[in-house]
Amino acid sequence: MTRTNAREIAVHFSFELGFSNETADELLEHMLTRPVFAQIGEEEPLYAEFPDDKQQAYIRTLVKGVYDHCPELDEYISRYAIGWKYARIPRVAVSIMRVAMYEILYMQDIPNAAAINEAVQMAKHYLEPEVVSFVNGILGSFVRNECPPERGAAPAKQDGAEG
Repeated sequence: MTRTNAREIAVHFSFELGFSNETADELLEHMLTRPVFAQIGEEEPLYAEFPDDKQQAYIRTLVKGVYDHCPELDEYISRYAIGWKYARIPRVAVSIMRVAMYEILYMQDIPNAAAINEAVQMAKHYLEPEVVSFVNGILGSFVRNECPPERGAAPAKQDGAEG
């Protein structure tokens, strides 16, 4: 299983938390199991391979992190959803953006551009093109306004500077 697939599973689990009274730990306890993956994997290829220990840890980190920081993440989404009421944003788009924002804010080993790119690619799989553009725009604005420049990123050129 790739990290991309593990991320998508984390989005699925985060989405599901929005429709249950379970905590992240409770959901992970019964969903992140071989029998559940075997059952779901018969119909959904994403679940055909059970995640190894490293991938399980990544899924758990994302799902618990999104669960624990949900109000903060939703505030960022609302702040950058210019012209959209939060309630109007598709729940799948919200789940995708929550995971990406959590990675950007709390998982320093994941480059911001990678988190955004993965979110946009996933959005293309589930959402209409105009919503994909919306997700991309929100995440781009969020990074530009809320995050310091990434370590190791090339400094911006000054006017008149040679390069």
